[in-house]
Amino acid sequence: MTTTPSQNAAMGSPLENSGLDFFAPLLPWQQQAWTQLTAPQNQAALPHALLAAGIEGMGKRQFVWRLVAWLLCRARASHPLGACGVCESCDWLKSGTHPNLQVLPLHSLPLVATEEEPTNKSKASKSTAKDSTDAPKRTIKVDDIRQLISFVHQGSQGIRVCVFDYAEQMTIGAANALLKTLEEPQPKVHLLLITDSPAQLLPTIKSRVQQLPLQRIPYELATGYIKEQLGGQVSDAEVAQLLSLANGAPLAAVAMASAPWYGKRKVWLTVWLALRAGKRSALAASDYWQKELSLAEFTQLTELMLIDINRIVLGLDSLQQDCDIAEAVPAEFMPSMAALEELARVIASSKRAIQQNVQEKLAYDKLMQSIAQT
Repeated sequence: MTTTPSQNAAMGSPLENSGLDFFAPLLPWQQQAWTQLTAPQNQAALPHALLAAGIEGMGKRQFVWRLVAWLLCRARASHPLGACGVCESCDWLKSGTHPNLQVLPLHSLPLVATEEEPTNKSKASKSTAKDSTDAPKRTIKVDDIRQLISFVHQGSQGIRVCVFDYAEQMTIGAANALLKTLEEPQPKVHLLLITDSPAQLLPTIKSRVQQLPLQRIPYELATGYIKEQLGGQVSDAEVAQLLSLANGAPLAAVAMASAPWYGKRKVWLTVWLALRAGKRSALAASDYWQKELSLAEFTQLTELMLIDINRIVLGLDSLQQDCDIAEAVPAEFMPSMAALEELARVIASSKRAIQQNVQEKLAYDKLMQSIAQT
């Protein structure tokens, strides 16, 4: 199951897959983990199975793909900071045809831009945006693991690497099939698992892998990175709010600030209040928003606003300092927890509609009617 250029397209979490590269620089908060892992005195004892776990937007996939390139690099002994980028192995990675690399799901492979094909990144970004909600394609089944086991046990003169992206979406059969491979490590074989939801991994899987120390991100490094990525045009308060809304994940914070819906939070609140007061119809509001945002973007905006509404209903402070929901909405106007739970179910239905390519207007109208009743 070697890769081909046509298969070499990133898919999955747009927060972590956008701009992925085997040779991208380390993120600032990953320097220490990289040094510990690749130090000459530690290379001989490098664990055969590693787990990169944590919320979306912390950069774990960037770290894993960089590690993959370094493990396979023919000149890694003289390049401790990352793959050399010019050896035969690195060229194979660039072309998407490395014989010693296997990835599940296959479309999780990063797309490597070249000087001859500078537009590949933008194409991958469009593909990522289109496919990121297609959860069924991420499922790793038992047959996938069985095919990979033959790769693990085949003879090879070099290092072999297997990457399991969205490892939490392995079926029970797939996870059990993988267990034997984890329990019986093969020489020169490295298994790298990636998950956004470590709690969903089988305990037997987690007990047989060593977790990479990637989850602790110092606040100063996170805020500095966000400022740099946003061109230094945001205040300290804005950066702090973004990081808080992103649950401390810097890449997610940058993606949020750049999202077309983020600047429309106050408009969402105004429209919601108008709907609640009966001053605007749900269909009129739906028509308005369809001109402004895609259904996926509007769903993200709605979920963010509901986080704060939920917090206020529970007596907690708002996370948004520049969009004061508590001040704008009288206490008696706040929805009940039951109404918020019902809206959450409709949002989940809206996400499924996006996956199933249901006509967007119908799903939009249904979601807006539910928002009006909340």
